[in-house]
Order: sequence, then C-alpha cells, then structure tokens
Amino acid sequence: MTTAIKDASQDRQKTMIAEHFGKLSRAKEDGRKVVYTFVPGNLTELLLNFDLLPVLPEINALQSGMRGKTGDYIQLAEKSGHSEDVCTYVKADIGMLKSGNIGPTGEKLPDPDLLLLSYTGCFTFLKWFELLREEYDCPVVMLHVPYQGDGKITGEMRDYVVGQIRDVLIPELEKLSGKKFDEDRLREDLKRSAKAEDDLVWVLESAKHKPSPIDAYFGGVYYIGPIFTSFRGTEDAVDYYQLLRGEIEERLAQGLGPITPDGVMEEEKYRIVVEGPPNWTSFREFWKMFHSEGAVVVASSYTKVGGLYDRGFRHDPDDPIGTLADYSMGCYTNLNLPDRIDLLEKYITDYDADGFLINSVKSCNSFSAGQLLILRELEKRTGRAGGFIESDLVDPRYFSAANIKNRLESYFQMIEAKRTKG
Repeated sequence: MTTAIKDASQDRQKTMIAEHFGKLSRAKEDGRKVVYTFVPGNLTELLLNFDLLPVLPEINALQSGMRGKTGDYIQLAEKSGHSEDVCTYVKADIGMLKSGNIGPTGEKLPDPDLLLLSYTGCFTFLKWFELLREEYDCPVVMLHVPYQGDGKITGEMRDYVVGQIRDVLIPELEKLSGKKFDEDRLREDLKRSAKAEDDLVWVLESAKHKPSPIDAYFGGVYYIGPIFTSFRGTEDAVDYYQLLRGEIEERLAQGLGPITPDGVMEEEKYRIVVEGPPNWTSFREFWKMFHSEGAVVVASSYTKVGGLYDRGFRHDPDDPIGTLADYSMGCYTNLNLPDRIDLLEKYITDYDADGFLINSVKSCNSFSAGQLLILRELEKRTGRAGGFIESDLVDPRYFSAANIKNRLESYFQMIEAKRTKG
C-alpha cells in the first residue's frame, strides 16, 4: 500500500488533533473538566470561556472508522441489543465505550463531566445522549434548537435559544467549572472564529475556478475539521486556515488541480456536486473511484453540517450570545427540504457542475430522508445528470466497492452522453 500524499496543512491538522486527544487523556490528572457535545450547532467558543475540553462523539466514530476499528465496535453494540437500523455513529460510540473507551488515537477518553446536547435537526442525537446518560453519572443540559420548518429563523426562535444559553447553559457551565462567564474573552474568541471562517469560505469557493484547486468533499472533510470541532475560536484555527489558504493560492497560481492521496490530479474531466456524508471505513478507496475518473467534487452539503458560512454567516463578536444562537439554528441539518434543494441547485449553477450525486447513507436519516425527491427535483430544475449511490458512515458491511464503482462508471457515462447531445 502506497503512502498517502499530504500537504503541510494536513500535517498541521494531524498535530492539532493529536495534541487535543493528549489533553483529553490527561484531563483528570490535570484537573480539567470535559464536556461531550455534537458537531452541528456546537458551542466551542463558550466551552473555551470556561476552559472546558470538548469531546465530539461523531468525530470519534468517523476517525475510528478511518482506522478500521468500527466494525468490531458496531457488532459489539448490536450484541448488546442495538438494532441494525440504528445510526452506526451511535453503535460505534457505544461499542468503543464498552471496549474501554479508547479513542481513535489509542488514548483513553475521559468520562464526561457534562453532556451538552445541542439538538440541531437530528433526532438521533436525543436518543444517543439518553444512552450516554445511562452510562455516565453526570448532568445533562439540552439546548433545544427550533427546526427551520418554514425555512427561516424568526425573532421568537432566536429569543428562545438566546434565553436558554443565557439563563440555563451559562449558569450550568459556571457551576461545573467554578469560573465566571467572561464576555470580553468570548468576544475575542468570536473574532478569531470569524477570521478563520473567512479563510474557510475563500478555500471552499476556490472550487469555482477551472480546474478546481480543491476537492470540496473528500478534501473538504479535512478542511472543515478544525472549525467544526474543538478549535474554533483559537489561534490554532486561525493559523491553520491561513496556512491552508496559502497552499490553495499557490495551487491556483500554478493552475493545479486537487491533491489526492495519490498525488496531484492531472486532469479535471467532471465537476460534481455531492449530497450526503462520505463513507469513512473505505474513505481512500471511495475517493480514488472519483479522482481516477477525473471527477472533482466542487461543492458538497456534508461540509456544511457544522455551519453554512458560505451563505454569509460569521460569528459576531458584537452580539456574542445572539450569534451563538444564530449559529446553532443555521446548520445544514436544520434546513428544511426546499431549502436544501435550493442550496444544492445554487451550488450546481455557481460552480458550473456537470451534475450532482447523492450518497445515500443507510443509517443517517438526517440526510437520507427525502434524497430521492432531491434527486428528481434537481434533475428537473437544472437539466444536469443526477446519480445515486448507497453506502454507510462507519459500518464496513454496507460498503460494496464493486457496486459503487459500477454505478459511478455508469454515472460518468451519463454525463458524457449529455455532453454529446449538447
């Protein structure tokens, strides 16, 4: 097996993640408190305000999947009574817990001192934390985030979330940490968040160029890592995104395509928009099915699960609690179906994509519900080729390489046929 090609920003991110897991492994001996929370709508800057360490169960699951560990974890969870239809992130997390709670880097994760449930568009999160509440003797705080059923955030919805953050969550974090809320510190962290968000959006929108210097799905999952997880609001995040932007600027200047695990992609044949999460257990093989055909993903919905920054949102240091509320309500999984279709249509148009592809993930209802309707509506609106493949998040039993490869080859042939007719 050849060694994957990596650029400096990937190495920087790997170091950041390793250092964070190192802090977690030493948390109890260092007297640090730990909060388990989720990616969509996470309040990292607020946790930083109290010097609390975040743990994100989805990140543990996907990183364990990339390391080939989740198959055993999932089977262990199923033997404990969890259904095959349950989200495989949940089962991977439960299986990891039952196996000693050893994190993806091989270091033991600390038990949580608080479970912070920021419910944003995924009902499974509620059930997931019910399961964790049974395992850990610690308090639970739920930040209830209204769903954008009508496609907009109203003043009443915003006031409701602001009230919860101010009157419920902050007092609980003060009690847990023994520290008082520092609004000035929060404002400074939010300034750093906005700066990193500016650079991330620039990087993602660089895919409008031809050839695209990035892959906004497979490469994009690395780009979003720091800002969607434990580093938003930190100098590490600012430095990472400045480094990443510099790399992309250099590739643009040289007219280069994306860097893949096998090196720089030589020719851009197809520009694709992708809906749905990737498969993590065969991530590199999955990516190769695209780049070996000259297919570049120029925009994706998955890279918006932790924030729709390319729609203009930035954390606002002048309204620190209000901006946290806006962020929590504005993630992709909190959009209704018409909004998701409109967003994907805009991506197809703005990035001049040849077509769009749906990766329907077996156990993720937050994404898979309504995807066939999305497919048909986008075909009707754009006239571009639509494709449909199926896999799973971290269950290796539901990744059929031969089946996916055949479907992708047929899909690219469909694009060629449309070009010929055109």
